[in-house]
Formats: sequence, C-alpha cells, structure tokens
Amino acid sequence: MGKSRSPRRGGAGAEAEAVVEAVDGGLAELIPDRDRARSWTLLIDGAPQSHVDLDDPSHLSFEYQRRLGHVIDLAAPPGKPVHAVHLGGGALTLARYVAATRPRSTQQVVERDAPLVQLVRKRLPLDQNARIRVRSADAREGLAKVLDGWADLVIADVFSGARTPAHLTSTEFLDDVRRALRPGGTYAANLADGPPLAHLRGQIATAAARFPELALIADPAVLRGKRFGNAVLVASDTPLPVAELTRRAASDPHPARVEHGRALLDFTGGALPVTDAEATASPAPPPSVFR
Repeated sequence: MGKSRSPRRGGAGAEAEAVVEAVDGGLAELIPDRDRARSWTLLIDGAPQSHVDLDDPSHLSFEYQRRLGHVIDLAAPPGKPVHAVHLGGGALTLARYVAATRPRSTQQVVERDAPLVQLVRKRLPLDQNARIRVRSADAREGLAKVLDGWADLVIADVFSGARTPAHLTSTEFLDDVRRALRPGGTYAANLADGPPLAHLRGQIATAAARFPELALIADPAVLRGKRFGNAVLVASDTPLPVAELTRRAASDPHPARVEHGRALLDFTGGALPVTDAEATASPAPPPSVFR
C-alpha cells in the first residue's frame, strides 16, 4: 500500500489506456501516468500498490518506496551487487530498482498472487538481463526456501486487502528472516497504521526482540498519531547508517523523520513482542486514505 500523487488517465504515452483485470487479490488496474511516459500505477481494489517507470526503473514515486530505496542504497557500497529477497511483489518496483542501481544483483521475489505476476510480466515486462526470479507462493513459505545466510537484504512489503497478514507480524516470522540474512544483512518492512498506533508499536517491539539495531522512517504526522500512513522499519544485527538515512529522508519531496535508539524503544510504550499465537493482521486503512 502506498501514497503518491493521484494517478490520472491519459499518460504513459499519448495512446496508453488503463488495463483492468481480475487477479486473486481483487481487481487490478494499471493506470498510465500522464506526467511520465511509459509509467504506470498499479491499484488493487482501488488501493495504490506500486508505481513503475519502464524507462527509468530507478525512479521511485511512492513515499514509502522512496524510503525503502534509501535503505537499498545504503545496504552495501554504491553499485555493489547484492542478494535480495522481496516478500510481496506488486509491480516489482523495488526489484527493478535494485537491478537498475545494483547491476548483477541476484533477487528472489515471493508474490502469492500468480495472476497478478502474469499481468505485470505481460504489461510491464522486466529487463531480460535482470537476475530476478519470481516465485508464486505465500511470503512465509517462500522465505523458508531461501538458503541460510543467503540474503544481504530482505524487504517485506506484503498487503492483502490493504492489510499485512497476521503470520508476517510475529517473532517466529522474524526468526526466519534472520536465518535467511547473512551476518550484517538488512531487513526492511513497510508497515501501515493509524491512531492509536498499537500495531506499529507492537511491530517495533517484535523486531527489537530479534534484532539489536533498529530504525523507523515515517512522516512525523503518522508518528504523532495524527493520520493513517506508512512507516518503514529497518533492522540489522550491526549498526545502521542512521545519520545518512536521516539526511535522505529529510530531503525527500515528502520529508520523513527517523527514530532510533532509546527514543524508538520508548515509542513502543511498553508494547510486547507479537508471537504467532496472538498475531493479527494490520488494521485496515480508513476509506479516506485513498481519496
């Protein structure tokens, strides 16, 4: 789930038209962007999921994807190939970004919605030289097949009906993330919540139970519980590049704040880690979010 400028028909080339198809997750729409040639926004049941610029895959339009882009940029020296796992594929925006900014990277994408994958492959084809393998499977089942210590980067961006499934919110899930990550690897998750931020606080506490180093990137209004929105949680077993993340997030078109250390742990307000036994899906966004 993402936020960007409103997609409008009539762009992505003067003759481009919207594409509408039923997929497992609902009604998928590919809407051409009138401001950028060969650019498209993917919506599922009216909720914006991804934006893709086929001519410039390094362009990230959605706020949360720009923040994940910063994490990708800082996960290794500039241009160095990485092993990346993407849980949730959408229009494969972030996999395309890694391929464009870190050539020769090897990537695994786990996307449960096979008809959506087929639609994206057909209408928004991948660069044939990109080393991206897409597996149609449940995110947790797909993660379990990743070799121990294989990944430099694991990105979780999974929404079903605009909600993160419960089984991707637990300490047991993060145990498998840690297993798949190499020492010093980075985990990043796109989270969505609104007041009173109980889900977000619980997810930070859950990550803190499995990773010694955490940072959270979010709009200040979201952190203050003023509105529903996205937050990117970053975790590792080694110190994170907090200063550079802070600089980049602050200079975005929609500036964000980075919380870390004691302030981030205090933000949890005593929330407890979530286990499989009590895990619940993230809250549904209010209808006004997508207007």
